[in-house]
Amino acid sequence: MSNVIITTGSKVTLHFSLKLEDGAIVDSNFEGNPVSLIIGDGNLPKGFEKQLLGLAADEKKSVTVPPEDAFGMPNPNNIQTIARDAFGVDMALEEGLVVSFSDAGNTELPGVVRCFDEETVEVDFNHPLAGHALQFDVQILDVVTVN
Repeated sequence: MSNVIITTGSKVTLHFSLKLEDGAIVDSNFEGNPVSLIIGDGNLPKGFEKQLLGLAADEKKSVTVPPEDAFGMPNPNNIQTIARDAFGVDMALEEGLVVSFSDAGNTELPGVVRCFDEETVEVDFNHPLAGHALQFDVQILDVVTVN
């Protein structure tokens, strides 16, 4: 292992876990294979990357990341009411169902059904973790400087 510290552009191999305020595990790879990522490539929210900067291989860190630095706060404008007939008669709707939509650029947008009736369906397009502070536990396995 190296003693290179994590900076923007570093390739980092790590184990991590994300937990909600109540301790419920959202995601973890401590029991599986580590992941590798490049700091600053946009694959990890900046609030999580910020917690990794300055760490080196064999270091561990546990920190609570506030919603503003994680997946943001819920935006009421991201809750849309859509006509029920846009879903097709054969689609069995239920609260909490994740439905995939495409925007004008053909980008896939997942939304969660909040409620519905015969006429309309209310869909929440906020990130499911928006508004949550997350406990971020990380163990750095390796750090490589990438040029």
